[in-house]
Amino acid sequence: MATAHNLGFPRIGHNRELKRAVERFWKGDAGVEALRESGRALRAKHWQIQRDAGLDYVPVGDFSYYDHVLDACALLGAIPRRYGFGGGDVDFQTYFAMARGSKSQPAMEMTKWFDTNYHYIVPEFSAQSSFALSSRELLDDTREALALGLKPKPVLIGPLSFLWLGKERGERDPGFSRLQLLERLLPVYEAVLAELQRLGVAWVQCDEPALVTDLAQPWLSGLQVAYERLAAAGPRILLTTYFESVASNAAALKRLPVAGLHLDMVRAPQQLEAFLDGWPQDKVLSLGVIDGRNVWRADLAAALDHLERAHSRLGERLWVAPSCSLLHSPTDLALEDVLDDELKSWLAFAVQKLAEVVTLKQALERGRQAVAPALEAAAKARLSRRNSARINNPAVQGRLEALSDADAKRNSGFNDRRRRQRERLNLPPFPTTTIGSFPQTEVIREARQKKRLAQIDAAEYERVIKGEIERAVREQERLGLDVLVHGEAERNDMVEYFGEQLAGFAFTKAGWVQSYGSRCVKPPIIFGDVWRPKPMTVDWIAYAQSRSDKPLKGMLTGPVTILQWSFVRDDQPRSATALQIALAIRDEAVDLERAGVKVIQIDEPAIREGLPLKRRDWDGYLAWAIKAFRVAASGVGDATQIHTHMCYSEFNDIIPAIAEMDADVITIESSRSQMELLDAFAAFRYPNEIGPGVYDIHSPRIPDSDEIAGLLERAAAVVPPDQLWVNPDCGLKTRRWEEVIPSLSNMVNAARRMRAKMDGRS
Repeated sequence: MATAHNLGFPRIGHNRELKRAVERFWKGDAGVEALRESGRALRAKHWQIQRDAGLDYVPVGDFSYYDHVLDACALLGAIPRRYGFGGGDVDFQTYFAMARGSKSQPAMEMTKWFDTNYHYIVPEFSAQSSFALSSRELLDDTREALALGLKPKPVLIGPLSFLWLGKERGERDPGFSRLQLLERLLPVYEAVLAELQRLGVAWVQCDEPALVTDLAQPWLSGLQVAYERLAAAGPRILLTTYFESVASNAAALKRLPVAGLHLDMVRAPQQLEAFLDGWPQDKVLSLGVIDGRNVWRADLAAALDHLERAHSRLGERLWVAPSCSLLHSPTDLALEDVLDDELKSWLAFAVQKLAEVVTLKQALERGRQAVAPALEAAAKARLSRRNSARINNPAVQGRLEALSDADAKRNSGFNDRRRRQRERLNLPPFPTTTIGSFPQTEVIREARQKKRLAQIDAAEYERVIKGEIERAVREQERLGLDVLVHGEAERNDMVEYFGEQLAGFAFTKAGWVQSYGSRCVKPPIIFGDVWRPKPMTVDWIAYAQSRSDKPLKGMLTGPVTILQWSFVRDDQPRSATALQIALAIRDEAVDLERAGVKVIQIDEPAIREGLPLKRRDWDGYLAWAIKAFRVAASGVGDATQIHTHMCYSEFNDIIPAIAEMDADVITIESSRSQMELLDAFAAFRYPNEIGPGVYDIHSPRIPDSDEIAGLLERAAAVVPPDQLWVNPDCGLKTRRWEEVIPSLSNMVNAARRMRAKMDGRS
């Protein structure tokens, strides 16, 4: 026998039902009970899908109304004092204030979940932090699953990873480390596990993804301390790791007093031998052999090779699963009717991945012949993909081979470029701009929908979009911004929009995944060589520039971000795909310059996200990632100013690499962290110009001029003022004009105050 289980299921619903339910609640169109009922219905549906697929255990606690790390903060009572939480159970008002901010308080910091595009809320810790069981959601969800006759496997973020994912905040005590809070934290975990045991739960999944990073020894020692206590507190514990190898900690993990361990066999298949050798007789080993982060149909025969070898050693102590939570996968391929049959045959979404897991379990129990049709179908699909004429383009491959070092360098150094750009642009100190997008209004959405349904023709769609572009330009001029943007009214998503116009990409109808909160994205699928058939943005940008005498930025998405935020082909190195995309973006930048555009922004918010989780692999990644950006940016002349934007990642440890990108201006998210990132830029003496985000666009809160000016003063204290730009944290697509206009007005006023202060006028 073998056990089939899942680490987590997409929570948003087949048709993004959760997004709509949460946003109705935020708008006041639905109350607490309506939101809870939507959650109950989605959980029941997702559990039923997993039970019907044939899983032995279904995860509980993988559902969240916003973010599972935020849920852990609520469960453990890790609530920052500024939200006024007085004990008891965390209510939705406090919960969403932590995620999105309130009228009086900013939101908690948000950053990327390891090397994915999922954003989590960063826990805040201080020497005064205390913990208490403050949410019953996990326990209530477990009761729901039991009432439906399911075998639940509750999911918890393990105590070590919970602390590791957070940050020290408040009064800085140089002798304080958040790891010191472990002893205070463990009693709450023990209480949760005890309650789950009273409910009759047999297994609990404790996620410890921090173990795949280069953890220092004190953290590894803390792991032993934690699980010696938790293993005795309640149900059997399956310790779950994913996204990388934990082979270097194999000896310690074998000794750990837990009942089982999960390994990611997709990202790190080589780690299996380190665990099979001497695996304890009283522990299960779960192997994640189905890719939870990509959409390609599995090579079931290859997966079985690993599993059969393990099964011969472990027998019924072998569990089979996806590599990680299916949170990162679209929900169901059956919803797709826009993909052709050949391409669709190459894919597997979350529901199909469950079927693959169960097929592998059946093969272990009854032999390969029992599942021969499924194995044959998988092999046929892989052969079809490998031999398809749609995959390779000799012209693209030839151009890649012809790339030289000169193609990744600007004509002159930054100081010479800056002189020419300043003469050409004639901007004031503390120049103001935005990151690119403006609100996607109902007018825009309606026009896009009507065009998709052929209810309006291309000319009418263009008329509507040009009207929205003109509105964005007019509002920016009225507000007094210095470098304008066209607002991206024509774009559905910063990656999808470009992928739709590049060869080698495919798009789904309902392939949504959660990015953060209610924000969902529909990543394109890169299945073949990438090239640009024709210009993608020039006409829209040129039209916007024709409506203003002020400089207007051309807006492009960078090659690494397009790569990271797509489902990428796995039949060639990611570096090769990134350089193919870079050449396409380079062509677009050159065409924008020819059209008279003086400023071009090539966004790379995902460059830190793609950094390998093991430091030993950083140099190799950064070499090709930086090269890809420089290839994209280096086709233009010195007088054309290149911007890039980065957000919601920890950049401090790669500042030298960011400098190597040699963008003329970098804009960065920094308001949620109160400009802490600038300390690293100052310590490194970042050579080019910087626009630290001065307000958080992911919150409906409107900052006043004093608050923004205070952040700018802090920035000017660590970075030379003549290097500073003034801008929001990110694009304004998800905000309403009623929020955008006063926020930007306050931002412009704060910049003017800084100029006056610099001139000695105040």
